[in-house]
Amino acid sequence: MPTSWQDTVIDDIHAGKRIGDQYIVDMIRDAVLSQRLPPGTRLPEATLGEIFGVSRSVVRKALTRLVADHVVVQQPNQVARVASPDIEETKEIFAARRLVEGEVAALLAGKLSPAQHKELQRIIAEEHDAHQQGDEARRVKCSLAVHRYLADQSPNRVLGNMLADLILRTSIVIALYKRAGMEACYLDHDHADLLNLLESGSPQQACDRMRQHLSDLEALLDLRPQEGRIDLAAILGGVA
Repeated sequence: MPTSWQDTVIDDIHAGKRIGDQYIVDMIRDAVLSQRLPPGTRLPEATLGEIFGVSRSVVRKALTRLVADHVVVQQPNQVARVASPDIEETKEIFAARRLVEGEVAALLAGKLSPAQHKELQRIIAEEHDAHQQGDEARRVKCSLAVHRYLADQSPNRVLGNMLADLILRTSIVIALYKRAGMEACYLDHDHADLLNLLESGSPQQACDRMRQHLSDLEALLDLRPQEGRIDLAAILGGVA
């Protein structure tokens, strides 16, 4: 197990991974999705360059891509920050996700292949196991995996791509506004219930249940800004 960000990067180099802008994009996106890198976190080019051992031009290219994906915001001549949506934007993101993911659920209802059902069942079982063991990082990863799998399997690829973007943006607002002790996207039995409806329910039932799931999650948020001191090297090195 790596004990520092340097060890993480060295291990990846030995594994044949290229430490370029894509690597930085993936690391920062993963840290945001897992809610280890909170909204509003400053991302200085010099600091990121030291963490990843690359030039500032490579870091700048990665940040430009993250801005385009709504993960990072950056004003001219200012340090980039992890996106920090305000309350109104948070509501708009959830409203958009209800529309899109509800439709994706309706399209998939009654049409899951045995392989798709088995994979969703596996992810949900692992999520429940992580919850029982108190492994929050693994549980969050599994919760996200449920929804990302639905996005990947969407019969309508445009909706699937929209959903993938909204899942990331929703993760950002959950990290920003979740109440202390709140478990992101873990509402007891919700994912298992959704799977049952995707397997045997009507499209409208699956749509309604998905939208209720997202509304219940939104209702758990505490819509007040939160701040904290962030150790970029520890978070991006996987030792937070």
